[in-house]
Amino acid sequence: MTQLSVNVNKLATLRNARGKNSPNVERMAQDILDYGAHGITIHPRPDGRHIRLRDVHILKGLIVDYRQKRSSVELNIEGYPSPEFLQLMLEVSPDQCTLVPDPPDVLTSNAGWSVAAQRDLLQSASQTLHEAGVRISLFIDPYNLNDLDLKALQSLPVQRAELYTEAYAEAHSSGLLEPTLKAYRQAADQLLARGLELNAGHDLNQKNLAALLKALPEIREVSIGHALVCEALEEGMQTTIKNYLNLLSSLRA
Repeated sequence: MTQLSVNVNKLATLRNARGKNSPNVERMAQDILDYGAHGITIHPRPDGRHIRLRDVHILKGLIVDYRQKRSSVELNIEGYPSPEFLQLMLEVSPDQCTLVPDPPDVLTSNAGWSVAAQRDLLQSASQTLHEAGVRISLFIDPYNLNDLDLKALQSLPVQRAELYTEAYAEAHSSGLLEPTLKAYRQAADQLLARGLELNAGHDLNQKNLAALLKALPEIREVSIGHALVCEALEEGMQTTIKNYLNLLSSLRA
C-alpha cells in the first residue's frame, strides 16, 4: 500500500503566527501517527517561518520513541542541500531526505531538479547523505526530465524520485487528465527503469489522489500537507487521516 506521510509545516505556521505553542506541533504529529499515518514530513527553512531547528530535533525524538508502538513510522525531511542543511541531516539522520531545488526566498517548492545542470551539487550532497545511511529522494518534475537528466541520475546514489504533482493537480481540477497522466506515466517508467522508486507530492488531496495512484500504482509514498490541513479544518484531523488511509487501502484492494 502507498504510504501516507503528513507534512506538518502548516501546523507550525499556525503556531508561529501567535508566537507561542498552540497548536503544539509535537503533540499534533503524535496524534497524526496515532490516527494511522505512516510518517511525518517537515521542510525546515533558514528563516524558521514554519518548522524550526528545535522542531526538527523534537520530531526526530518523537519518531524514535513512537517506534516502540509501530516500528515502521518514518521521518522525511525536505530541503535545499546547503552546507547548513546537510549538517543538520547528519545530526538528525532522518529515514529519508528529499532534496528540493528551492533557495531560501521561495514560498514553497515549485520546481523539479535540472539534474544534469546541477549534477555536481547533487553528487556531493547525495554522497554525503548516502554515507550517513539516509535514503535519498530527489524532487523531479515529469515535464522537465530529459535524457541528460536520466543519465545523470544513474550516477547518483539516490534511491527515490518524488514526482512534483502540481501540474497533475491542475489538470485534474480542469478535467484535462489524459495527456498529463501520459506524461507522468512516461516519466515514471523512465525512472523505474533506472532502478528508482517513486514518491509523489504537491497539491494532492482527497479528490485527486485516487486517479494518480490508479495510473501510477508504483508510488511508494505520498507527502501531503497543505491540502490535508485544510481538509482537517472542516472534517477534523482524525477523520481526514482515516479518509486518506481508507482511500489508500481501497486502491491496494
